[in-house]
Parts: sequence; structure tokens; C-alpha cells
Amino acid sequence: MNDGKRIDVSTFLDDRKIGFRQWLILILGFITLSVDGFDVTSMGFIAPALIDDWQIARHQLGPIMISSLFGLSFGSMISGPLSDHFGRKKIIICSVAFFGLSSMASAFSWDITSLTVLRFITGLGLGAAMPNITTLVAEYAPKRYRSHMATAIHCGFNTGAALGGLASMELITLFGWRSVLIAGGVLPIVLTLVLLLWLPESVRFLAQWEKKTSYRQKLIRLINQFVPGLADDNSVFVNAELYRGRHQQDPSSKEDTILSLFKQRYRFGTLMIWTTLFIGLFSVYLLSSWLPLMVKDAGLNLTQSILIGAMFQVGGIAGNFCIGLEMDRWGHHKIIVITLCVAAASALMMSLQLPAMMWLICTLVWLLGFCVNGVNPGCYALAAEFYPTCVRATGVCWAMGIGRFGAIAGACAGTIMLAHNWSFTQVFLALPIPLLIGALAIYAKDNHRVMAGSAIHHNGD
Repeated sequence: MNDGKRIDVSTFLDDRKIGFRQWLILILGFITLSVDGFDVTSMGFIAPALIDDWQIARHQLGPIMISSLFGLSFGSMISGPLSDHFGRKKIIICSVAFFGLSSMASAFSWDITSLTVLRFITGLGLGAAMPNITTLVAEYAPKRYRSHMATAIHCGFNTGAALGGLASMELITLFGWRSVLIAGGVLPIVLTLVLLLWLPESVRFLAQWEKKTSYRQKLIRLINQFVPGLADDNSVFVNAELYRGRHQQDPSSKEDTILSLFKQRYRFGTLMIWTTLFIGLFSVYLLSSWLPLMVKDAGLNLTQSILIGAMFQVGGIAGNFCIGLEMDRWGHHKIIVITLCVAAASALMMSLQLPAMMWLICTLVWLLGFCVNGVNPGCYALAAEFYPTCVRATGVCWAMGIGRFGAIAGACAGTIMLAHNWSFTQVFLALPIPLLIGALAIYAKDNHRVMAGSAIHHNGD
């Protein structure tokens, strides 16, 4: 008879202080997303030099930009089920190495077609890295800090993009545009070695397979690294999330990955998260791609338009850092709904502000950037909380993948709006509509959750 200590892998870190190893995972996640951000935005940095070198028109870069976004989307969706089957660590390391090698290969492109294909392939790796590192961080975070830790690492993406812009200017000046893609390949390959040495596997994932001797020994070693002496060969590992609310199931059963996202207990929440993420990334890419140009067309000068575009990104960094903290403190659904409503109000006020005082425009743009950028990692954290361990990576990855189609739609919508001569005022009068739809979707998901919880409680009685 086994009289060993019973260890709940979903809660054993909840009542303890954040330790060195959790900080290490957080730092590695931040660095991974920084490298990811550098690579994702690298084409924007090299575009002017590429146009001069290949003597091509600006519109010919469109397929390259769009192919990368499609790669990001498909990479996210493909990697989720693989992560739930093979483990978070393996998929993260493989994806980082993959986009590193692909970026280096892109540096040797010889025409538009070859670069388009290679950027799509690079996007597959880039798309796989972000949601899986988010999932791993969420699974090691104490419950009271889970959303904050899962969203704070997304500041790394903006940081990598910003630093990449500064580094690209020097690299292009000294060595040409191909050097930026080579740098975007070398950094992930070096990071791959670091992750191999120091990134741990998820204890929740290992606990699903602990009947395998090798997995069980890894699980014991890992738990003892986080809480020395807690586990031994007689320990009994459980995951209490399998017995709570919507996750309740036979712990010996395995979910059917992608199809499980549409089972009755997850279907409505899945669709509402996807709707909000599609709208969130639609808004981010619409504004990131076209805001400076829209402002310039509205009568402000080039310096002012660049400043306003920068304020949107600075607000985004703050939003990524703060929204998870707010979610942990005030509630996941409530904060996302409020943030989207504030974004809608900010957009509406923006439509009335030209001509107006520059400081007021910058303030509203910063607030808009804070909200629409912050909502997306907030939804990633919400997805990580919503799904159980056996399909968590699939849920987060598919949510992010669907959201990427919103990014594609946002970039295309800006083109259509400008082609039809939409004014600055018209764009910002229209923007609150999708933002409020996103808020309504999360509000509906929360209501559905409460009603489902009441039904489960009633049936239990």
C-alpha cells in the first residue's frame, strides 16, 4: 500500500514565495519573446534597404509581410497539440531553433518569391514559440501572480522589436540588410543552447505521464528543485484541476486535443476568447501599421506622426505589464471587459481631437495603445486559466493562431480604408464597434461560466 505524501502539482507553488527557478523561467520567457519580437519585426526594419537593393516597388513587399503573418498563425495552431503530447520544453526549444535557422536561410534569398517562402517558414517557428512559453510560465506561476507573470513576459516582444530597430540601423549601415536576418538567426540559436540547459519541463505535463518511470523521476527531481525535499519515490501526484468545475473528468482519460476545445464545457468559452483575440489583434495591427500615416494625412507633420506612433507602442509595453497584475487583483473577465470599453472610449475621443493640442492626442494614443495591446496577452492568460493541463497548450496556441488572422485582417483593413479615402475621424468612429463586440464576448463568457458553475453546484447537491 502506498503511504507516500500526496502532492497536488497544480497548487504546490501557490502558497510559497516566487523562488529563483520561477524567476529564471520568467526571465527566459522574456528573452525568448524579445528574440521573437526582433525576428517578427525585422522585415519592417530592412524594407527600405531591400527596396533599394532589389529595385522593387513598395507594394511588392506585401506578399512577404502577409506570408510571415500566415506562418505565425499556422505555427501557433500546429504547435499546440504537439506541445500537449510531447511537452512544452521540447516544442519551445525546437521552435526557437527552427526560426533561427530559417531566419539565417532568409538572409540568402535571391528574389521576392524565395524570401516570401522563407519568411512563411520562419513564421511557423515564431508562431510556435510565443504561446508555448506563455503556457509554461502560467503553469509555474503561483495562482495569485499567474496572469501577471503570463502577460508581463510579453513586454519582451515590444522590447525586442524596439531594440531590434536600433540594432538594425547600425547593422544595415555597416553590413547591409542581410546582416539583420543573420543576426535574427544567430540570437535564437544561442538562445536554444541556453534553453536546453536551464528551461524546465512543466510539472503539470509530467504528472500526466508519471506512470512512465523516466517521467516520474524527472517529476520528482523537478519538484525538489522548486521545493527541496517535498517529493520522493513514494509520493502520490495528483492534479486537482481535474476535479474542479468545468475541468471535472476521469483523470486517467486523455482529451482529444483540438476537438476537445469544442466539447460542451469549453465550446462557448473557446469561441468568445477567439472572438476577442481576433478583434484585439485586428485593432493592434490596424493601428500599428497605419496610425502614423493616418495622422500625417490628417494634417500633422512627419515628426508629430512618428511621435504619435511611438506613443502607441510605449502604451502597449505598459499595457502588457499591467493588465495581468490587474487581472490577478480584480478578476480576469472584469478587467478585460473594462479595458476594451476604455479602448472604445479612447478611440471615440480620438475621432474628435483633430485639430487639437498635441499633448492630448499623445495621451489618448498612449491610452489606446495601453488597452488594445494589453488585452491580447490578457486573453492568453485567460485561455491558460480556462483550459486544463491536457489541452492547455492547444487552447492557448489555437487562440493565438486565430488571433493572428485578426492581425492579417487589420493590416488589410487599413489598406482598404485608405484606398477608399477614409478620414482619420471615420476610422476612429468605426473602431469602437469591434472593440465593444470583444467586450461583449468576454462578458458573455463570464456569464456563461457563472451559470455553468451554478448548474454544477446544483447537480452536486
